[in-house]
Amino acid sequence: MYPVEIVLPMKEELTENGFKELLTAAEVDDQLKEKGTTLVMVNSVCGCSAGSARPGVLMAVANSQKVPTHLTTTFAGYDLEAVNKVREHLMPYPPSSPSIALFKDGQLVHMIERHMIEGRPAQMIAHNLIAAFNQYC
Repeated sequence: MYPVEIVLPMKEELTENGFKELLTAAEVDDQLKEKGTTLVMVNSVCGCSAGSARPGVLMAVANSQKVPTHLTTTFAGYDLEAVNKVREHLMPYPPSSPSIALFKDGQLVHMIERHMIEGRPAQMIAHNLIAAFNQYC
């Protein structure tokens, strides 16, 4: 597990912008039972998370006319129980962090895996998400 002093600033980048942390398996299951759309950002310490995923998610939320009902996050390598539960809901996609998933009424409708984040600018991630928000939110 990563040290809290490393993880906390990366968590705060999202939580200070309205994202709710999912810390346990029960919280994940309860959240995904909610009606509406839920965005789940599986955060991580890697450079592509800092350079593309987190900024892209924040850009999408700030610049879209339609946004998910619920904005949530959990941290790979730190919030182990919650991340494992999220990954069960992401099947058949393999474990991937960072990753960004959009659920509608508990069903996975859009997925951005790590290989779709690495080497891509935050703007590209944001455009991908805005298109998903427009379709599902």
